[in-house]
Amino acid sequence: MKLPFLPEVASTLGERVDALFAAVALVTGAVALAVVALLVIFALKYRRGSRADRRRAPEAVRLRIERRLEVAWIGIPMLLFSAAFAWAAALYFDHAAPPDGALEIAVVAKQWMWKLQHATGQREIDELHVPVGIPVKLVMTSQDAIHSFYIPAFRLKQDVLPGRYTVLWFTATHAGEYHLFCAEYCGTDHSRMIGRVVALDPAQFQRWLAANNAEPTMAARGEALFGALGCGGCHGPGSAVRAPPLEGLYGRPVALADGRTVTADERYLRDAILLPAKEVVAGYAPVMPSFSGQIPEGDLLDLIAYLKRVT
Repeated sequence: MKLPFLPEVASTLGERVDALFAAVALVTGAVALAVVALLVIFALKYRRGSRADRRRAPEAVRLRIERRLEVAWIGIPMLLFSAAFAWAAALYFDHAAPPDGALEIAVVAKQWMWKLQHATGQREIDELHVPVGIPVKLVMTSQDAIHSFYIPAFRLKQDVLPGRYTVLWFTATHAGEYHLFCAEYCGTDHSRMIGRVVALDPAQFQRWLAANNAEPTMAARGEALFGALGCGGCHGPGSAVRAPPLEGLYGRPVALADGRTVTADERYLRDAILLPAKEVVAGYAPVMPSFSGQIPEGDLLDLIAYLKRVT
């Protein structure tokens, strides 16, 4: 359902968000109108000097009416709120779980710009090209302050935080250009941190990738960093140092020395590089040095892209 006062809907989640918004607005509006109407009616009917019947009902009748009213004004709002919660929760979980095989794009927020990296090597600033009809997963982090990645036409907004990764996904439904904003005040030039999302038909998107394929892939850049930082001295095949193997690590459960088990996702790989003593793998000594402050956010995403593909 397209509401006339909202921006164009251009994602699969957008119509569902609008439907929920419209339902909540209609219910709360109807309740507000009913309260105002009853207020006006009672104020007129029982005004001073009116001939309204003010006699109290018999006690048994009054108690029965009061009980029914109490059940109604407790039960009906509870059912309405529960229905809205269940509807919103289902939408939230769909929004929070990217589908398998989604096209991954890395996002680094920086005062005051958006830096975007495609897995195939293309880099963009304040502009994001995506295909129509194909799920896109954004892995996002901030280089400085808290930012918020906001595409009104997609009905999506996600905080982008320093020191951690947040994920946002969408599927564009219509080709076109759409506004991209930072929706979190992030400093002096916050209002200038704007951009655009360009949704292209799949064939046009492939042509755009081919025309802008001037750099190596993120994984290739990460592999070069892996060698330049000396990571292979401990994690490479035939290394004399006993370190956890990296082959097939991404997405697998990892047993830790403290008895916990975690999944080797982007967050785990990031912490393993920057904060290696935070989650020590079971059976290994905490001897890995920290690379905190030595690797820029973009390079760190490249390195993680390589680790995700090590088999």
